[in-house]
Formats: sequence, C-alpha cells, structure tokens
Amino acid sequence: MKIILIGSDKLVYFLGRQFASKGYQLTIITPNETQALTLSRKLKATVIKGDGSNPIILQEAGAYSADVLLALTALDQDNLVACQIAQDRYGVPRTVALVNDPDNREVFQKLGVTQAFSATEILGSLIEQQADIQDIKNLLPVADTEVTLTEMTLQDDSPAVEKTPEQLNLNGAAIACIIRGGSVLQAKEYSRLRSGDRLILISQSDYCAKAQRTIMGEKV
Repeated sequence: MKIILIGSDKLVYFLGRQFASKGYQLTIITPNETQALTLSRKLKATVIKGDGSNPIILQEAGAYSADVLLALTALDQDNLVACQIAQDRYGVPRTVALVNDPDNREVFQKLGVTQAFSATEILGSLIEQQADIQDIKNLLPVADTEVTLTEMTLQDDSPAVEKTPEQLNLNGAAIACIIRGGSVLQAKEYSRLRSGDRLILISQSDYCAKAQRTIMGEKV
C-alpha cells in the first residue's frame, strides 16, 4: 500500500512510524525543513519539504499512484484542498483529513473527502469516558508523548463484536468513538460493539499492537 502523509508535529511521526512498521510505502510532506530532516532520519519513508496542498508537490510525492492520502495539518483549508486535488487530479481512491474545527467536518464530507475526523470531538469523547474528573489532568499531557490514533473496522469474526469497551479491558488504550451508519457515537463502557462498526482507538504506542489484537484478533 502506498500512503502519502501531509502534516507536521508528533502525530505525523507516530502515524508514520506505525505505517512504516507495517511495510507500507510511505511518503511524508511537511513544510518544516528541520522536521523533514528529522523524519527522514527516523523513519523508513520518503520525506518532501513543501506544501501538501500544492499540486506540484503532490505530483512529486507520487500522488498518481497513491492508495491513501492523509492530510493532517493545522489548517482545515489546506487539508481540504490537498484531499480534493488528490482525488480529482490524481485519482487517489481514499482521502482522510483532520478537521481542526468540528463545524467543518460535514463540509468536508459533502465535498467528497472519504473520511474527515475531528481531534476535538475524539478527545472530548475520550475525556467524557473518564469517571473521575481528576483523570483529565493525567490524560491531557499524553498528547505530548507517544500516542497512536488508529481506525479499524470490525468484521463478523472480530473478538470485540457483541462486547463492550469495558469487557475488552484495553490497558493503555481506549476507544474514543464508534462510527456506525454514518453517525459518530460515544464509546461508553456499556456500548455493545457490532460487526461493521468503525472504531477510533487512541493508545500509547507501546500498547497499540496488543489493543488491536484484542479488538480484531491475531490476524492483525
């Protein structure tokens, strides 16, 4: 699978590291020269310094043969433009965009972005799952360390089907939200998971693989 990842900061590094570990062909586009140098040293990936919403840069990144493009910059407009160019000009079959303003998510979907997710909504849902308000203080700094954001779709034979998040006992990880039939649902402890559900999992990097196996089975 060939993936183009646009953005900067630690989210790009963590996702890039996960994709590279799975053997995917990865190209990262980042506007920051220092980070481009750092990522090229740390990851098995092609790293390009530039604007991911620029058609010339996307062409240089090989968008014409990419399977997936992820636009994860801090600017919603840039993420949307990158996804639209990737789809319309280069025929990328799947685009994923970070929506910094939750109010823009519906616009992204209407304009053809395959999947738009709001980090604000995901983190808000995760925080709401905490029974003790004091836990919020311990949760928020995790964003500055090693956090992995993963999407997975439950199959009929997935071990998590018909179970609740509480029954899964995901140490070091949590299901932030459930996407079911086009609706985003809060993943409460008693929410029973169904085949076909798309889950957004937030986990510490060291616990990511174990959490995925608990949810999806040993085939992961």
